[in-house]
Amino acid sequence: MRYTELLSPARNLECGIAAVDHGADAVYIGAPRFGARAAAGNSVEDIQRLCDYAHQFGVKIYATLNTLLRPEELEQARLIAWDLYHAGVDAFITQDEALLRLALPPVPLHASTQMDNRTKEDVARLKKLGFNQIVLARELSLEQIKEIHETVPDVTLEAFVHGALCVSYSGRCYASEYCFNRSANRGECAQFCRLPFTLEDANGNTLIKDKYLLSLKDMNRISHLEKMLDAGVRSFKIEGRLKDIAYVKNVTAAYRQALDDILKRRPEFARSSYGTSTYTFQPDLSRSFSRGYTDYFLFGRTNDLASPDTPKSRGREVGHVKEVRRDCIIVSSTETFSNGDGLCFLDEEGKLQGFRVNRAEGNHLYPADPLQSSPYRARPKKGDLLWRSFDKGWEDLMSGKTAERRISARFLLEETEQGFRLTFTAEDGTNRSEEFVQEHQLARTDQTGSTKEVLSKLGDTPYQCKEVSVNFSQPWFIPRSVLAEWRRKVIEKEEQTNAKEDFKPQSLKPDFQPSTIPNQLMTCRFCLRHAWGQCKKEKTAANEMVNGKWLDGKWQDPLYLVLGDGRRFRLEFDCKRCEMLVLR
Repeated sequence: MRYTELLSPARNLECGIAAVDHGADAVYIGAPRFGARAAAGNSVEDIQRLCDYAHQFGVKIYATLNTLLRPEELEQARLIAWDLYHAGVDAFITQDEALLRLALPPVPLHASTQMDNRTKEDVARLKKLGFNQIVLARELSLEQIKEIHETVPDVTLEAFVHGALCVSYSGRCYASEYCFNRSANRGECAQFCRLPFTLEDANGNTLIKDKYLLSLKDMNRISHLEKMLDAGVRSFKIEGRLKDIAYVKNVTAAYRQALDDILKRRPEFARSSYGTSTYTFQPDLSRSFSRGYTDYFLFGRTNDLASPDTPKSRGREVGHVKEVRRDCIIVSSTETFSNGDGLCFLDEEGKLQGFRVNRAEGNHLYPADPLQSSPYRARPKKGDLLWRSFDKGWEDLMSGKTAERRISARFLLEETEQGFRLTFTAEDGTNRSEEFVQEHQLARTDQTGSTKEVLSKLGDTPYQCKEVSVNFSQPWFIPRSVLAEWRRKVIEKEEQTNAKEDFKPQSLKPDFQPSTIPNQLMTCRFCLRHAWGQCKKEKTAANEMVNGKWLDGKWQDPLYLVLGDGRRFRLEFDCKRCEMLVLR
């Protein structure tokens, strides 16, 4: 049997529990320090509570220790690793190979995507070092993933399927550290790629002005999971350790349902945890944070990667402006609007603008600030497309209890010579049987219904009783209180110790130090020339409309990205490798 894993993010304990409840097979969460999201660290106590909760369902917890470490931090990283091991963590996600020369606990190591795992040679090397799960670079195509899997078939391949995208190969971006003294490889990314730039040519001519030229759409591969499975992916990873709990709930549930549909018709694969999640809502990815969606190189290079108009989430498309009055906007839409909704639109310059709905009366929306309050304020006009960037009704729904996860189980009650035997079995492999000495006493009436009712009540346990079988030769009487006590004794969870493979650390040095800032600030598979119809390998006619912009002639190298403060960054294009380089 080949096992699959849906891997969900957790900013904190609450998000982690929500991920488990909504169907995750594994959850990754930030360690107290040295995680690649410095703002998403968690205490060992909270991680232990998450482990205790998740392990009831066979869900694994992975802790991130995936920043580059300074020499003086290695001992603290080692101590944290041991604390996490005792808390019950199932694996560490790491980037710095310096960790391999520490006396680490016997916990599997996963190679972070920040190790830039792009080739079969990279993966084979990491396997030799002792990594048993490799997080692949996001930029890989299905064919590249398949080639890696065929070369190193005994390594678990993990790939991102949803969430925000870095424009640079992960682990190969130094722009944030160079510009803002905040290293992305130290968990402090300042999101250089989400800033507005002007693109200039060799002669100082402005080619594109004040656009978010390095800002990418978000990944969405929910329609391609089976193809990824066939290519060799076994762990399907959702990005989002800084996202809120509504995002975790919705996206986890959506991918759980999609994967389960595949597993139903592909019996050679099985999920790696137990339990079935039931939801009080219909998962809908259009209602969670996104900058628009792309499958991002999964089928090769496409021209739908960028989000140049805004780095923010537009949300769900909800209709068009039908009429603008002094105090309200009338919308042509089939959507239901709520007081407190946030709506946005593109102004005449293509910039995203927004307003909050103070009062909604059908399709008549009354903004919180009067539309005529300022002559400088951008206003929507008739025909403008509207998106809902904040859905008050959805957020209210997602703030409550939205899922329950239960493990299917059944009881068998039989008579014995001295009394009765109660056997409990469950889908997680639990099989317990207890014999109870009890006088055989005939019932005046059939007690089967009452017996099944008592045994079915599993309360706050992770189990859900699907069947109770009663195998008696006579209609014996057993008091309900006695049955309840027997049920409690049988389903009490025994402490289990999971044997873990020993990991043998090797004496290695890190590939590079966090203070090193090369001349090459970014290495990107995304290419501005290709995105704007100026690819040197493809023929594009002059004066062609591309991405809604007229291009007058060919761009003259070298090209420069210019920040609002005047700082310039030269672009180079490695057409042989099909890569764009951002230089300082």
